[in-house]
Amino acid sequence: MTGKKIITVFGATGAQGGAVADTFLNDPKLKDNWTVRAVTRDVTKDSAKKLESKGAEVVAADLNDKASVAKVLAGSYAVFAVTNYWEKLDRDLEVKQGKDIVDAAKETGVQHFIWSSLLNINKLSNGKFANVYHFDSKADVEEYAREVGIPSTFFLPGFYLSNVPDSFRPSPPNNAWTLSFPVTINATIPIFDTADTGKYVKAIVLNRDKLLGKRIYGATEYTSPAQLIEDFKKLFPEAGKTATYYQLPAETFKNYLKSVGMPDFAALELYENFQLFDEFGYYGGASLDETHALVEDKLTTWTDFIKKSTKFPADLK
Repeated sequence: MTGKKIITVFGATGAQGGAVADTFLNDPKLKDNWTVRAVTRDVTKDSAKKLESKGAEVVAADLNDKASVAKVLAGSYAVFAVTNYWEKLDRDLEVKQGKDIVDAAKETGVQHFIWSSLLNINKLSNGKFANVYHFDSKADVEEYAREVGIPSTFFLPGFYLSNVPDSFRPSPPNNAWTLSFPVTINATIPIFDTADTGKYVKAIVLNRDKLLGKRIYGATEYTSPAQLIEDFKKLFPEAGKTATYYQLPAETFKNYLKSVGMPDFAALELYENFQLFDEFGYYGGASLDETHALVEDKLTTWTDFIKKSTKFPADLK
């Protein structure tokens, strides 16, 4: 272990953090130079024990307790920090958690702070989409990290591919596979597999000096509902014969979310989130070229994702 740099990974048993921990524990370019300190709330759960068995140092911290955050950051060279707005649906809480991590990283001398961020949509849209709190909260933390002057790189995950299968299902009357989103069929969607997170963070640490103060866009490509369906048809010619797209009306989309227990404000938030694909852009129109030039490992396509997903029947043709 002597001489290894420590990367402290928050949310290490979650989707993004778990992928980062996995990459740093296994990648030939990283595993001999880095020790993974995996942060979780409960070190006794199976997922935490599994990380420990793979060689991670598993530690407990509560994002609502700044002292516990500072404690796990002590001695860290790099940090991957991610917060979960959807757990409490509380923008102010997420901002506080993020700023506390920034402060603790500054106090403990962290040399590379990697924040899972997003754009400020209120600003990007000039107030048109003022309710996309889970973007704006992360953007506020990014802005704060820049203000305090901590050496930082900002990772902006795209639209989770894991969100697609639940909106792509056989529908009546003829059981045609139907993709349903509240956007136009040619909307621009930057797709992202959370399992790829470590590939981007690998690129960030290997290009630290070049990427300080910069953003890395976590997306395999820009695609559209039309292209998602086309790729599905190529993979499953039989099922794909009748595959189609249905643009969900705004109220239908919001009412469905409310019917499954989502508060009104959060249903509106997700609707506005989707509207970025048609207007202003999820990344404000930013190119993915610079990111792709730095990422060494193959990124997951929609076709790749379908093949490994358990959401589609194994006998689909």
